[in-house]
Amino acid sequence: MSFPTTFDSETELSSVNSILGIIGQAPITSLEFTNPEISFIYQLLNEASKDIQNEGWIFNTELHYPLERNQDGKIPITNNMLRVDLSDGQTSKYYDPIKRNGFLYDKVNHTYQWDEDIAADIVWFFDYEDLPSVFKRYATYKAGTRAATQMVGNPQLAQLLAAQEVQARAACMEYECNQGDYNMFGFGHNTSYTSYKPSQGLNRVV
Repeated sequence: MSFPTTFDSETELSSVNSILGIIGQAPITSLEFTNPEISFIYQLLNEASKDIQNEGWIFNTELHYPLERNQDGKIPITNNMLRVDLSDGQTSKYYDPIKRNGFLYDKVNHTYQWDEDIAADIVWFFDYEDLPSVFKRYATYKAGTRAATQMVGNPQLAQLLAAQEVQARAACMEYECNQGDYNMFGFGHNTSYTSYKPSQGLNRVV
């Protein structure tokens, strides 16, 4: 018997099937929302994905993103922007932007009108297929815990799934630390930093 050497990335369908397996239901071959149970599980998965992305991770946070005014002097905000904040908002208190009615609203000057284009720190919402694998697993377990709680009502199962959810979040934190390239000096983009390496102490110039 031969076994596959590659694995397909998680999809919404495979995650829904994982949740169905968690609650003891048979898998499906396609997402048919005429079935209220499938529709509800799919909703739980989407809610879990949005809750996770709302936290703001390295994969969906973009710093110093340029936002331009339209011809009316307003700055449009798209629906996939979960959070928008001024890049230098901690040091500059001349503006305080928030999302409101599809545009960026300035709470300091109480207006939708902006004198200039701005640079913003944005947390984006991505489609499920565009999430890193560890975050798909986290969303699956998170939605699975909710499904077990609301549809099965088994406390022992919910407790087991909660433990798996914690492990999945730990994998996301590991991804965050590895991908973020964080350091105690706070060096950002377009900078270079070389840490001390003990082995270099033996490389002395004679």
